[in-house]
Formats: sequence, C-alpha cells, structure tokens
Amino acid sequence: MNDYGRKLEFGASVEPLADPPDWAARIAKAADRLGLDLVGIQDHPYQRRFFDTWTLISTLVPVTERIRFFPDVANLPLRPPAMLAKAAASLDVLSGGRVEMGLGAGAFWDAIEAMGGPRRSPGEAVQSVEEAIKVMRLVWSDERSLQFDGKLYSLRGMRPGPLPVHDIGIWVGAAGPRMLKLVGRLADGWVPSLFWAPPERLPKLHERIDAGIAEAGRRPEEIKRVYNLSGNIGPEGDGLLEGPVSKWIEELTRFALEFGMDTFIYWPSEDHVHQIEVFASEVAPAVREAVDKERARRGTKRPR
Repeated sequence: MNDYGRKLEFGASVEPLADPPDWAARIAKAADRLGLDLVGIQDHPYQRRFFDTWTLISTLVPVTERIRFFPDVANLPLRPPAMLAKAAASLDVLSGGRVEMGLGAGAFWDAIEAMGGPRRSPGEAVQSVEEAIKVMRLVWSDERSLQFDGKLYSLRGMRPGPLPVHDIGIWVGAAGPRMLKLVGRLADGWVPSLFWAPPERLPKLHERIDAGIAEAGRRPEEIKRVYNLSGNIGPEGDGLLEGPVSKWIEELTRFALEFGMDTFIYWPSEDHVHQIEVFASEVAPAVREAVDKERARRGTKRPR
C-alpha cells in the first residue's frame, strides 16, 4: 500500500485539435470555471490534426483566470531545453505563475525524424532528459552567465531571463527502469498514463522512483505523481473507469490511498465538456473528502 500523503489535484486533458479551432478553449474554460487545478495538453507536433502545444497554451492563458497548464508531455527531441525553458518562463510570467513543465524523451521516432529531430537510442533518451532537466533549471536560475557541457546539450555563456514567477515543476513521463530512477533523483514529478501503467503496475514503478529518491537523499513525498486517466462517466460500463460517479469515486480514492497517485488528469472518451463538468463537480470533491477522511483515520500527515 502506497500513500505519499500529498495534496490531491484534478485536471482535464485536452487534445490540441485544430478543427474546430475553439475546441481546446471550450474545455479549458469549463475546467477553469469548475475549479479544476490543471489542464494537460499532449505534445505531438508531427500530428497534422494538432496545433502546436506551446502556441495553443499561450492562447488559453488569456481566456482563463486561475487554472494551470502543462504540456503532457513536451516532446524533447523537437524542443531544445534552453528554448523550452525560455518559453515556459515567459509564459509563467505572462500568466502569473500558471505554467508547469511535463517533459518526455520522445516516441514515434519516424515522425520525429521527419521533422528534422534526432532518433535516439534508449540510453541517449535517458541522457537527454537528465541533461535537459539540468539545463532548464540553470535557465530558470539567477546566474548571470550559464555554462553547461553535456553530451547532447550545452550552454556557452547564455544570459537567462526573465525568471519564472514561481518554481516550475518538471514532471517526467517515463516507464523504463533507468528513466524512473532518474525521476527519483532529479525531477519534481512523474506522469504515467492509465493505458500503459494500470494500477497493478504502479507499486513496482513507484519502487524504482523511490530507489532514485533514496540515492539522492530525497523524500518520497517530494515527487508529484500525476495519473493520466481515460474513460467515461455514465450509468454503466465494463472498463476500469467506465461507469457511474460512485465507481469513479471508489477507484480514484483507491488510486490515491493504495497506489500512490495524487493528481488525476481526465481525458474523456466522448462528450468532453459535460464529462469534465461531472468530473469536476461530483467526482473530484468526493474523492478529496474520502481521502482526507481516511488519512485522518490513519493519522497520515501531508508533507509541508
């Protein structure tokens, strides 16, 4: 049983569809109005049906008030980390601190190569994420002249700025053992998805992250654990997250108290705005209440 005691957060996953062009704005506005915490937007620049994720987020910030945004997750091979950090810091300033950083090593290598990006081996992919985290944190620092000598990335006297207005979290989408250990050593969060990391796999994956945490002298509760969920809230269904509100409350409460997840990003399979409304108004508050009640019974303390 894993419960790291972190505060729960809830969000919506938005496809960056170009047609209709107001698709993402409708969902982001609803999520903001309903009090959700986050909007995650997948980053597949090679997908012809999709807008560019960073450009899209920059249009969603002005039409929302409080919700935070993150790429879920940024395609590192097509986004050099110094520029990625510059873009995130700029948008964080412009949004008043409403940007986080989801980061991924890349996939769909044929499509990445087709856009001029590198095809990386598994070892290079891990190295790229490790170096990118270090580069981005340097770019967000108050050092006057940045130097970094990596195998894949380098800085040669870059002058950083503007600085973000809050500490931007770096949340890595990762599945392999080396990458999970890297998450524990260096990252601020982990972003798995239900379809490749079902609940029964989570304990083993947490173990690998926690091994990296121990190696770095950190605490397990320092890592945010963000779960991308897909499904449908409705009267009935056979899938894990297919069925009524009561089923969703039970499963998400279990994911938090038994499987260590603290943030839930929902990608509905249909009727997106209505599904987000039900998720925000009926599922999220009930899960918070159930988790808080059980933690109080157990005497679990949230990390500071």
